[in-house]
Amino acid sequence: MGAAIRVEGLTKRFGTLQVLRGIDCTVHNSEVVCVIGPSGSGKSTFLRCLNGLEEASGGRVLVHGVSVHDNHTNIDALRSEIGMVFQRFNLFPHMTVQENIILAPIKVRGLAEEEARARAHDLLIKVGLLDKIDAYPNQLSGGQQQRVAIARALAMQPAIMLFDEPTSALDPEMVGEVLSVMQTLAEEGMTMVVVSHEMGFARRVAHRVLFMDEGMLVEEGTPEAIFDNPREERTLRFLSKVL
Repeated sequence: MGAAIRVEGLTKRFGTLQVLRGIDCTVHNSEVVCVIGPSGSGKSTFLRCLNGLEEASGGRVLVHGVSVHDNHTNIDALRSEIGMVFQRFNLFPHMTVQENIILAPIKVRGLAEEEARARAHDLLIKVGLLDKIDAYPNQLSGGQQQRVAIARALAMQPAIMLFDEPTSALDPEMVGEVLSVMQTLAEEGMTMVVVSHEMGFARRVAHRVLFMDEGMLVEEGTPEAIFDNPREERTLRFLSKVL
């Protein structure tokens, strides 16, 4: 199983504040990695460094062997291989669901409109929203908007998907519909890095769990190892509050 993402000594500072303190980890192809930890531990910053949305202060990130933060890297081309879903849905409010999904494949990938529409149709079937193809975002629930956001990211046919707390802005009854789509992607072999507070999802779907605190990778292991038999006292204290 080859490395999809390799992180070596990653650091990140915002002024005098050090947010990441030397992260080392590898995400393998077709692996699902969940990143957990308290708020403010650096999880989202770590995720944003993986596709260059945040510039690293030190260390490096390699995506399929290409350095994300190298000045010679075509970052737009690299990002087109990495889908990202945020806490907020970031859909264009003046565009229909279909228009939101086909925009990037046409503009960035150069896909013919007819093919882009066919792809959007198939993806909306996948996320269970074909009946909303002509709806506008304000006509959708939060869970539906997030599923459209996932379909939009998938329309670029990325090799890797990053999820930054994709259910944290949703009402509790909408969380399950988004996690179900994500679980389907995992079962299909999509390489995924998921920052999430959904411990049940992490236990059920992840191949590996990373626990972060104060900008450091404190512990990593299988879900069984992390949730049932954590080695580090800090991990145990965190889990005792959230499980």
